[in-house]
Amino acid sequence: MNECRKVTRIFSVAEITPIDRGNGIRSIPLVGEETGSERLLTGYTIVPPGGKIPFHTHSSEECIVVLEGDAAVDVDGRRTRLRPLDATYVSGGVEHRFVNLGQTDVRILWIYSDIHITRTFTESGETSGHLDRYRAKR
Repeated sequence: MNECRKVTRIFSVAEITPIDRGNGIRSIPLVGEETGSERLLTGYTIVPPGGKIPFHTHSSEECIVVLEGDAAVDVDGRRTRLRPLDATYVSGGVEHRFVNLGQTDVRILWIYSDIHITRTFTESGETSGHLDRYRAKR
């Protein structure tokens, strides 16, 4: 008999230490392997005014929801402006980046279809686990 594991977690963001990604960009992981998830990986990233996440690809599907701020996604050679509650879907292997166009922080919620994803940076070709590159700097 296949028994379904039942887990519930409540997150207080004040209790989570942000991961410094450089240039004022910070990520707050929420749901992942550490919290008992078997498939879902979520969290959010704060991008300061003028900030941008470098071009990269992922090994899985990604959904981004803009929570606040004036952002843009650069994908397929095109820039699309995003406002709060606008969302994106990017297939695995598609090069993209997010940019803060405004004068206040941009907060984006990220949701991945796999907890074991990788991120490959276009410029350097470096590949690592989702936030592993930044956790190593701590």
